[in-house]
Amino acid sequence: MNALIIDDSHAMRRILGKMMTGLGFEILEAENGAEGWEAFLANTDSIEVTLVDWNMPVMTGLEFVEAVRARNEFATDKLVMVTTETEPVQMTRALMAGVDEFVMKPFTTEILIDKLKLIGVRMPTSVAK
Repeated sequence: MNALIIDDSHAMRRILGKMMTGLGFEILEAENGAEGWEAFLANTDSIEVTLVDWNMPVMTGLEFVEAVRARNEFATDKLVMVTTETEPVQMTRALMAGVDEFVMKPFTTEILIDKLKLIGVRMPTSVAK
């Protein structure tokens, strides 16, 4: 079971990758929304959840979410925005675009687990209690 992590920060991809592998996920990574879109399309059947940053070059996280939600076959794919954006207007924009949940930076593994459970992400390990 895969988790796709899309973030232009190498450090954030490592942090999220370590958290998600600790939960039993295999990781796919992309540096921006455009690379993430390619990885998403190539692996959509094996991706359980996509964790996407908002502010990235080439294609933003919001643009990525809009691209996913524009296709009916991806209507139930789980999308989590991992961001420093905390303004209600921005959160509303992302929810309207189709984000399932937010994780605000900085965060803990426990917060990430709670958010994943909240949106029904199947956990590959005993974390799913």
